[in-house]
Amino acid sequence: MIAHDSPDARPRPLVLGSTSPYRRELLERLRLPFDTVSPGVDETPLAGESPSTLARRLALAKARAVSLLHPDALVIGSDQVADLDGQALGKPGSHERAVQQLRAMSGRTVVFHTALAVVCLETGFVAEETAQVRVQFRTLDDTEIEHYLRAEQPYDCAGSAKAEGLGIALLDAIESDDPTALIGLPLIRTARLLRQAGLTIPALPPALSPSHGPQPSEGIPHPGAVS
Repeated sequence: MIAHDSPDARPRPLVLGSTSPYRRELLERLRLPFDTVSPGVDETPLAGESPSTLARRLALAKARAVSLLHPDALVIGSDQVADLDGQALGKPGSHERAVQQLRAMSGRTVVFHTALAVVCLETGFVAEETAQVRVQFRTLDDTEIEHYLRAEQPYDCAGSAKAEGLGIALLDAIESDDPTALIGLPLIRTARLLRQAGLTIPALPPALSPSHGPQPSEGIPHPGAVS
């Protein structure tokens, strides 16, 4: 049975089960206070596991792992896996591996599966969604690949594709119904699941002291990542 908090009740703490700077920066756009916690989940694919299934399994595993540490909180877990003809392409981790990935994706269409899970252990709330982004890569030569990798060093990005930076120059087209999904966190879906869990989005900003007057620059405190 999924339990929901009333939107009028005191909001539960919000935790992002990730230390990814990309996901943290995206979640900040919703202007909600949150903490970040490393989920410490083994991301090794299971035998015969499809890219979409892998992304969904890891997103839920991350949310559940962190919810054990913060049972009263709403915990967000997310994972992204690049899919080239059914083959999972994860984070390259090295320059050599990134070169191999980009050579394989040159001139091809790659589907990026970005899975999302929101869990609250205390209430039993569990909700999941997945966004799919179809990315058409240009035909790339080794010089272009080398220049891109030296400039961006996207070794922590699934499929070596950092489309929010110089990686956009490697592409012919992006098709998605959730614009931030390719960066690592589909915010349309994230906001929807958090509303289902009882949060109000957009939320009213914190009350300001009359003695200070309006202070537009004083918004939600910037959360620090937990290593």
